[in-house]
Amino acid sequence: MSRIAARFEYLRSQGRKALIPYVTAGDPEPANTVPLMHELVNAGADIVELGVPFSDPMADGPVIQQACERALKHHVSLRDVLGMVREFRRDNTTTPVVLMGYLNPVEIMGYETFAREAAEAGVDGLLTVDLPPEEGADLVQTLTTNGIDPIFLLAPTSHEGRIKAICAAASGFVYYVSLKGVTGAATLDVDAVAEKLALIRQHTDLPVGVGFGISDAPTAARVGRVADAVVVGSALVKLLAANTQDLPAGRAAAADLLGEMRQAMDAAPKA
Repeated sequence: MSRIAARFEYLRSQGRKALIPYVTAGDPEPANTVPLMHELVNAGADIVELGVPFSDPMADGPVIQQACERALKHHVSLRDVLGMVREFRRDNTTTPVVLMGYLNPVEIMGYETFAREAAEAGVDGLLTVDLPPEEGADLVQTLTTNGIDPIFLLAPTSHEGRIKAICAAASGFVYYVSLKGVTGAATLDVDAVAEKLALIRQHTDLPVGVGFGISDAPTAARVGRVADAVVVGSALVKLLAANTQDLPAGRAAAADLLGEMRQAMDAAPKA
């Protein structure tokens, strides 16, 4: 059983939902990432989603675009990100780590090389935002062979046929983008999310995580009532951006917000 599957199984046995923070690797500088990952786990993260910096992050809003720019000033590459995961694994062998990014760096490294080195480093899943499943058979096969879960996005505009195809290709969990637009958007309609999740669950037994538009503890708790996992990114990255001159303060602020979300999710009435 993969680390991701094992984590969701454990959470189900506890009647709890997964909390998944996203941060961009190397933001605001490379030495900050591994300590940040550990602090987020200590604050209640169940899975850590680590963004691979990319020069044209078209699915991301200004907050994460700027995080990529800060990381790329330090020339953070995909191999550097794998090194960060490897370092994280020295002290944490249980928390799943998912890489999130774009296909180009993986293609440049080569599917076989990437999958082998990622598995050796301790990566558990890959979410490639610009790779549709109908074009991703080779990568999905290579990831699966190396024990890495291919994770795909679903959107509010995804029709039922699309949902069925994506769920058939995915493993680990399915990531539902709760808003139209880019990361960091606002105005989350939890009732509409619940309706879409009901449709998605007709086509998969995988856990369904929800991200985009979750920026505070009350929203995390409301989403956690209907989803299997809550993904928070831009709200954390904003706190890191506000503390680029004081990295420990930035990590503490991000961990505090995540801790508030964890507490609110655990205290929320069960759906």
